[in-house]
This record gives sequence, C-alpha cells and structure tokens, in this order.
Amino acid sequence: MPKVDRRIAKSQEAIKKAFIELMSEKSFDNITIQDISDRANVNRGTIYLHYTDKFDLLDKIIGEHINNMSNFCESAIEMDFIEATVHCMEYFESNYLFFSTMLASEGASYFRSRFLEFNIKEFKKDVDLTKGKNSGHNEDVIVQFVANAYVGIVEWWLKNGMPYPPRVMAEQVGDLLERIV
Repeated sequence: MPKVDRRIAKSQEAIKKAFIELMSEKSFDNITIQDISDRANVNRGTIYLHYTDKFDLLDKIIGEHINNMSNFCESAIEMDFIEATVHCMEYFESNYLFFSTMLASEGASYFRSRFLEFNIKEFKKDVDLTKGKNSGHNEDVIVQFVANAYVGIVEWWLKNGMPYPPRVMAEQVGDLLERIV
C-alpha cells in the first residue's frame, strides 16, 4: 500500500470535517464548495483535486464509513451479538457528528438507504432459518425487520444525544438481536 502524503491526508480530513460540520448547520443544497473551502481553510482547487463536487465528497465520506463498519463486522465474526454491537456502538459514538448529521439532515435519506442496505447484507449472513424460532418465516422478512429495527434504534440513540453509553446500548440491542436472529 503506497504511503499517503501527510499534507494530502490532512487536507482531506479538514475538507471532510468542514463538510460534515456545514451539513449539521445548513441544508446540503445550500452548501457550496466555497463554504467548504473557507471552513476547511483550503483552496477551492484543493477540494477539486480530491473530489468532483459536493455529491462526490458526500458519497466518498459515506462509503468510507460503510467500509469501516464492514471491516468491524468482519473482525467481529467470532464475537457474540452483544460484543459485536459494542464495537459498532463505540464506532457510532466516536463518529457522532457524522452519524447524527447524516441521520438528521436532508442528506439522511441517501445515507439511511446506504446504511440500511449495508445492514441488510450483514444480517442476511446471520439469519438461520433452521432454528425453531425462525422456521417457517421468510428470510427476506426477517432480514428486513432486523435491519430496519437496528437502523431505527441507532438513529434514535444518536438523535437523542446518546442517552445511554455504548456498552449499555450494545447489551440491550445485542440481547434483542439474539432473540430474533
């Protein structure tokens, strides 16, 4: 893997952070490249060097978080639902601004659909139709139910300022998941 120039990485992080901050303050449609440039303290040209436009920037930020969550899921394969969920909740907590903004802003529908799609794919791996509690049920119905419930509870938790610590949420959600999946 080629080494990334620190200046480039620093500029990209500043751009992403500025963009998310702006999305928490105003609608996506009203954010300009100049706004991002001013907030990140970089040239407009620097933004265009890395991203085609604000849609590309948003897509890449979302893709990065989905990829990180995918890596968490792969590393959590040997864990039970509760421990795996602890890792996810801690990730949501450490990236609170991103997730709370994405789930509360106008860009929420785009992010929410990608987040849901990711969770459907992950939960599909865990559904066992041979178990007594799931036999006779349609896999798609179970997966849709679980993924939507999970996305909904994460959304509620973030929108309400994370009223419970990640471990408490993970234990509660993990217990519920084990009952269903």
